[in-house]
Amino acid sequence: MIERYTRPEMGYVFTLENKYKIWQEIEVLACEAQAELGKTGITKQEAQWIRDHAAFNANEVDALEAVTNHDVIAFLTNMASYIDAAAPANKPKPSRWVHYGMTSSDLGDTALCYQLTQACDLLIEDCKKLGSICKRRAFEEKDTLCVGRTHGIHAEPMTFGMKFGSWAWELKRDLTRLEDARKNVAFGAISGAVGTYSSIDPFVEEYVCKRLGLVHDPLSTQVISRDHHAYLAGVLATVAASCERIATEIRNLQKTDTLEAEEPFRKGQKGSSAMPHKRNPITVEKVCGLARVVKANAQVAFDNVALWHERDISHSSAERVAQADSFIALDHMMNCLIRIVDGLVLYPAQMLANLHKTRGLIFSSKVLLRLVNTGITREEAYKIVQDNAMATWREIQQCEQGTSFEQKLLDDKRCSLSKDELDRVFDPRSFLGRIDVVFDRLQNLEF
Repeated sequence: MIERYTRPEMGYVFTLENKYKIWQEIEVLACEAQAELGKTGITKQEAQWIRDHAAFNANEVDALEAVTNHDVIAFLTNMASYIDAAAPANKPKPSRWVHYGMTSSDLGDTALCYQLTQACDLLIEDCKKLGSICKRRAFEEKDTLCVGRTHGIHAEPMTFGMKFGSWAWELKRDLTRLEDARKNVAFGAISGAVGTYSSIDPFVEEYVCKRLGLVHDPLSTQVISRDHHAYLAGVLATVAASCERIATEIRNLQKTDTLEAEEPFRKGQKGSSAMPHKRNPITVEKVCGLARVVKANAQVAFDNVALWHERDISHSSAERVAQADSFIALDHMMNCLIRIVDGLVLYPAQMLANLHKTRGLIFSSKVLLRLVNTGITREEAYKIVQDNAMATWREIQQCEQGTSFEQKLLDDKRCSLSKDELDRVFDPRSFLGRIDVVFDRLQNLEF
């Protein structure tokens, strides 16, 4: 999954190395807090010794865990060995203060939330970059005519810049969601076995959380409630759906029968092992596939909310897979789209050809309104327009030459509009007289 378009930073966030570094920092901060508080016996000199000598070796931790079958105990044992290695032999071991009054989830959940803020920061950066590219390309293609489609059927003229602009606005909403989800998951808890602070002062929790940029959980029951994580997973699924929307549009526009846009095809790239002519939308197809993974993983997070009483670990195994996979996949998806959207190849001539493919049918709404303006009822006007439109459709379906929709209206005695009036109606730009409103709004969009 981690390819050259994915930054290694996201993968690193969920490595054991990074997790253990955060664990080490939490334990050291807790010792410093205890020394600052001055109630347990640990001195500031001992806390400084722990700060200076704390270390771990991930391979050694793994070896210890194979025996203890407990990851936190294995880590603490390994870390203690480094703290005590150079300590004076005639004095109590300084490592005795590590994890003082704490329970495993105090360490694990606080570290996990910190990891999730790290991962959110990377996605927020992705979202800003992709959104800015969409905004830039919107203005680049502000005047590029294309046909709009509803239900997959040609509707009315628009500009291709509106597609980019629509994506930019959605990504701005995603950015707001990501920032809110980051804030919602930036919690820490060091409150003991069932959250009563039975063996640790709340000062320690405040001290550690503040230095990690977290907020203390107001009432943890050993674990930080998983509704925080479920909300984040839901936001990740929403962002993935936005990526899927962009990718799906590009896939549809790259179809041979449409061919208005195409993802970049690099020199030396091959499209098919059997058909050398193929230029397949493989990257955006991959984005659509990975979106399914991120959306499905949100269900795992929702299922993790309900635990037995104050705590169990049924959530732990599932989230270790689902959270890492979702963040790494979404980071990869967004970086793929950054490259694709930035370099998206457009074919304006094909857009114009497609726009006129239905022989003027896309101007039917303007004809309808112009006929209503002559004084006839909407029903009368609708019948005139639809009769001639359906006749045009039949000729298109049968691949017959026939006449254009405009000519059929001119030949219909029920239609009182002159050729000059119809010519003005059948100008694609007649639909875009107020399009500046859309782009004026977009101009103020900031990432």
